[in-house]
Amino acid sequence: MLEKLLLIWLLPLAAFLIQVFLGKRLYRRGDWVSCGAVFTSFIFSCVLFFNMLGEHNPHFKWTTSWDWIFLPDFQLKFGLLVDTVTLSMLVVITLVSLLVHVYSIGYMAGDKLYSRYFAYLSFFTFSMVGLVLVDNLFSIYIFWELVGLASYLLIGFWFEKPSASNAAKKAFLTTRIGDIGMFLGILIIFFNTNGILEYEKLFQYVADGKFTGEFLGMSLLTVAGILLFFGAIGKSAQFPLHIWLPDAMEGPTPVSALIHAATMVAAGVYLVTRMFVFFTPDALLFIAYIGSFTALFAATMALTHNDIKKVLAYSTISQLGYMMMGLGVGAYVAGFLHLVTHAAFKASLFLCSGSVIHAAHTQDMRQMGGLKQKMPITFWATLIATLSISGVPFFSGFVSKDMLLAGALSFATENPQHALIAIFAFITAGLTAFYMFRLVFMTFFGAPKDPKVFSHAHESPLTMTLPLMILSVLSFGFIFTYNHWFEAIIQKPALLNYQSGLSVGSLKALGHAPHDASHLITVILSIALAGTGIFLSYLFYFKGVLSAKNWAHRFQSMYQTLVHLYWVDELYEWTVVRPLIRLNNFMAHFDNRVIDDRLVDGWVPLTSNTAFYSGDFDNVAIDQTLVDGTGLSIAKGGMEVRKIQTGRIQQYLILALAALCIILLILML
Repeated sequence: MLEKLLLIWLLPLAAFLIQVFLGKRLYRRGDWVSCGAVFTSFIFSCVLFFNMLGEHNPHFKWTTSWDWIFLPDFQLKFGLLVDTVTLSMLVVITLVSLLVHVYSIGYMAGDKLYSRYFAYLSFFTFSMVGLVLVDNLFSIYIFWELVGLASYLLIGFWFEKPSASNAAKKAFLTTRIGDIGMFLGILIIFFNTNGILEYEKLFQYVADGKFTGEFLGMSLLTVAGILLFFGAIGKSAQFPLHIWLPDAMEGPTPVSALIHAATMVAAGVYLVTRMFVFFTPDALLFIAYIGSFTALFAATMALTHNDIKKVLAYSTISQLGYMMMGLGVGAYVAGFLHLVTHAAFKASLFLCSGSVIHAAHTQDMRQMGGLKQKMPITFWATLIATLSISGVPFFSGFVSKDMLLAGALSFATENPQHALIAIFAFITAGLTAFYMFRLVFMTFFGAPKDPKVFSHAHESPLTMTLPLMILSVLSFGFIFTYNHWFEAIIQKPALLNYQSGLSVGSLKALGHAPHDASHLITVILSIALAGTGIFLSYLFYFKGVLSAKNWAHRFQSMYQTLVHLYWVDELYEWTVVRPLIRLNNFMAHFDNRVIDDRLVDGWVPLTSNTAFYSGDFDNVAIDQTLVDGTGLSIAKGGMEVRKIQTGRIQQYLILALAALCIILLILML
């Protein structure tokens, strides 16, 4: 087990180092090194995963640790935790990473920084695998930041473009805000538990009711949980820190598929999943509201945009909100399952968009149209993934989204005062089907909007279409309804071991299946909403029975609000960015005029005058009077003493005898 885990984890790191130092000198600039490393990691992940399935043990768990920090009052081990959640994440991460590596061979061919690109991909894979393997909050924070660094490097890969470098900085700084909250949550946990940071020990500490204290009328456990969730708000682009993800589309499209659809942004969902038993009902309610609002908020923004990648970016934000909402209402099963299914269909959608961009040389859907006949594989892959994300039966998105909506409806039934969460979730389901089929119709159907775009469009090479085919298969529902997998991974997570924490955590909902009535209502509503969204999109963007331009003109204020993304960026510009720039300019002015001119430069005359008088005093009083005067006095004294020196021994003897006589005479008297 340990050997396989280390290979899964460290092979991408080895590939990164080889690419950094030797990549340019290797055959094909070393792309085979990165692809081979990730392929091996994927194979070993599958081996461990299917071995676990073969054991039919829903509580499978394996741990190991090494001494790391050893101080008199604090010890911390570096440990690995492997359970059903870990193995599922390993398969998701390595599979998507492998397909993105293969896809990138065709997409990035000819790029001058080709070897560096694959080095960054390998480094990201290493960081993400480390994040899901470690067994304590201190270690996960380290890999949390490494994932952020990898994201920064990949988003700004084409750094010579100002838009790309700005997007990288925006992503890095925005996610740091959430990370500060996460760090504060870890500090609260550390000091409240006397240094316990390992998941297993921490969960048991909470289950035993030892995590006590209050802050501003809330339990300290709730505060710590909400602060941890702030890290997830940043990484998973939840409101109000969602602003970085659409701009992150400036990176290469395969990067968007890897980081911003399947793995990095899912890190926040993984954190909430891993720490689920730590969250109190109040903290989970906070998570549910943030998630449901983000889902609806981002879905509305996707309705009016024409950049194919940004539509998918808003869709990602919305789907991540769905996952958070599911976890918040206690549908632990649905939240984690949607993370897994989303990895397949959203990675497929991003790679399909990359295939379209590669062929059409534009990201604007208004310049596309009619590409179905030129790009049949890309079209069918896009359609399958779109059916999945829209929640159409027999596709993977329907399996997980149906569970999410059922969980939300069940929660609203039991807590009518929070029915808004379920309302947001169901409206989002209809909007998702509408804007995703809008993307399909505008891109692949109808007459070509731009003859030049259509004329040079072509299907992508096999290295790009093969990953699309694989991900399309994984977008079908039968993959995720295999009984043994579903039972082991989803229905009975290892977290059930901590049922004793019911008084402080929301374990009530773990593995919780909604009531049959709620489930039946959900199935009917979700299918109806998906069908309505698809039908309206068909009328608007395929048949043209309804005019999008007329509706935009009729609801001009709403349309402009959506086009400008609710002016959230402008709000941050006016309330955060510009005040900080003004503060920076003021501090720079203060530094120049007060610190430099008054304090530093103001001392110049005094220092110069002091130095002048000090120099005179040194020359006259010290050098001439004391030093030189003493020397002259000694010299003159020496000249006078020399006069009694004759050099005659007889004379010296007479003087010595005379002196002796005088001394004896004095002694006698």
